[in-house]
Amino acid sequence: MPFLSALAPSERYAAKRGRRHKKMTERAWQLLLVVRRWYPQREVVAIADRAYASLKLLDRCRSLRNPITFISRLRLDGALYEPAPPRCHHQRGRSRIKGERLPNLSVVSEEPNTVWKPTTIANWYGSGERMVEIASNTAVWYSTGLFAVPVRWVLVHDPEGKFKTRALLCTDLEADPQKILCWFVMRWQLEGTFQEVRRHLGLEAQRQWSNLAIRRTTPALLGLFSLVTLFGHARMRQTWGVFRRQAGWHHKAQAHPTFADALALVRKELWGQGGADFLRVALGDRHDKSPPSIC
Repeated sequence: MPFLSALAPSERYAAKRGRRHKKMTERAWQLLLVVRRWYPQREVVAIADRAYASLKLLDRCRSLRNPITFISRLRLDGALYEPAPPRCHHQRGRSRIKGERLPNLSVVSEEPNTVWKPTTIANWYGSGERMVEIASNTAVWYSTGLFAVPVRWVLVHDPEGKFKTRALLCTDLEADPQKILCWFVMRWQLEGTFQEVRRHLGLEAQRQWSNLAIRRTTPALLGLFSLVTLFGHARMRQTWGVFRRQAGWHHKAQAHPTFADALALVRKELWGQGGADFLRVALGDRHDKSPPSIC
């Protein structure tokens, strides 16, 4: 569920007002620092698309005292190298930051000696279980003039041929490849969250024009989504069999309620006589014993 947002004006907006434009990777770094300050000892896993696969951002995340694990897409033609060889006793000059160049992942995916491991993912982009094949190893990702970042890469191959082979990266070299893929697939929930907030709560239909109003309204709408989800979950297990919204042209599985169902249930409860009791139950004792934070 969403818990933090930041206003990100465009480059044209900043140039028109003579301000320095902050890239999305810089704003992502600021938000990750906030989360790390909130939870200094908790494991934090950040999942992002290819636009955030910045060597500078990855190096910052892994250089923290308590590193943030970063997972993102990786280009199949990314420049990967072997780790730097150890420094000799009488060697002059700077130490090497990388070793020999490795073949591109596009070549690795086509090699006959690549070992593919069949893996079943429980919730593959909301469509149930899916069996894929993965191959993984470690390398150093480097680009001229930028940072050299050790990563674990994961190749994902579809035996059915429904999607092209794709690559992921993770800054935790000891992470399990199957777990990396499961974490990355969880990002689909974020896409669904934004779609539901836009459709039912009017996230992109705001009528404010000032920055302060947008800063206030956007977190309020995202917070409203979280509250509706929590309130609906408190009652959905008891009332889903009875209260189930259906359409004549679409059959809905009983085990998969939507946000529209949760919103209708919360409205029904709050508009009824038991609204106060419903809020008291939904906001009752809650202890945070969840596993690692996924951003």
